[in-house]
Amino acid sequence: MDLYEYQARDLFEKYGVPVLPGIVADTPEEVRAAAEKLGGVTVVKAQVKTGGRGKAGGVKVAKNPDEAEEAAKAILGLDIKGHVVRRVMVAGGARIAREFYFSVLLDRANRSYLSLTSVEGGMEIEQLAVEKPEALARVEVDPRGGIDHAKAVEIAKAAGFPEDLVEKVADVFVKLYEVYTGEDATLVEVNPLVLTEEGDIIALDGKVSLDENADFRHPDHEELEDKAAADPLEAKAKAANLNYVKLDGQVGIIGNGAGLVMSTLDVVSYAGEKHGGVKPANFLDIGGGASAEVMANGLDVILNDPQVKSVFVNVFGGITACDAVANGIVKALEILGGEANKPLVVRLDGNKVDEGRRILTEANHPLVTLALTMDEGADKAAELAAK
Repeated sequence: MDLYEYQARDLFEKYGVPVLPGIVADTPEEVRAAAEKLGGVTVVKAQVKTGGRGKAGGVKVAKNPDEAEEAAKAILGLDIKGHVVRRVMVAGGARIAREFYFSVLLDRANRSYLSLTSVEGGMEIEQLAVEKPEALARVEVDPRGGIDHAKAVEIAKAAGFPEDLVEKVADVFVKLYEVYTGEDATLVEVNPLVLTEEGDIIALDGKVSLDENADFRHPDHEELEDKAAADPLEAKAKAANLNYVKLDGQVGIIGNGAGLVMSTLDVVSYAGEKHGGVKPANFLDIGGGASAEVMANGLDVILNDPQVKSVFVNVFGGITACDAVANGIVKALEILGGEANKPLVVRLDGNKVDEGRRILTEANHPLVTLALTMDEGADKAAELAAK
């Protein structure tokens, strides 16, 4: 779960990371009140979960409450890369002398953590990595040792911080790592981390991604979820304990096992090139159990996506045999009744495949087409979606 900037700021403050005061507001009038309370120069910042806010006009400096209110009128309702601004944060101003970059993230490939740090902050890190890779220090962090003061100093020196700033930024690095581990995050990023003209180090902007697998340790994380902004189909799938991710295509995908589903996405994308560029509409892994209820829940989610024109059910029978899957599909279609109104292509293989195919053949449902191979099924599903 990605957090909004104001939520990241609050977490930073909780762990002692130096931040500026910030007040969340939903209307221009609330922004004016916040600016009056903070006093002096303020910054009105769009709260959306995407980058490039400044370039899109979503960050404005205000010298007084009047300007803050006008800035809010310009920012609220703004569309930034498909994200409509519904809320802003009014932050205190700072006199910036220098901008830096710091992040710690999960490095899955090396089974460790990774610190990315640069004395050239402010710009997007992807752009910096391409244009000036030498300016980005990559330091592996052993999860068993983490970032203590010694490791933080090593990171600061690797990034090229001036000697007189090493100790200052090292202290902040340690606190940011405490946010990372204390909240079970997969990413903690500060861009920019600034040196003010007064000589203070402040986290001016923050990005935090939390590992939902650790929610059982953090019941308070539920309060951070923006349910109003969540995709309704993804919310429905989550409530049914389905592993679902909505995509932008036309072929609904159901499979058992993440690897098989990922392969199915690739095969459908390839087949779709021959049928007008048809693409997968979702990732949906029903896992090892393909009961009628699980299958019905999966189909219910997919069939309620108006973009979906056909569905490809691709199952390899293992612990759950193909006859159980077939019975699940038949019963799921009975449960859904008239809600099942889009063609389904079903490919079964593996344990008890002949029995599974027999069950579907005898059911003779008008929406169901059997496919013998994954390639055949993907092609048929793409063809039906294109029609």
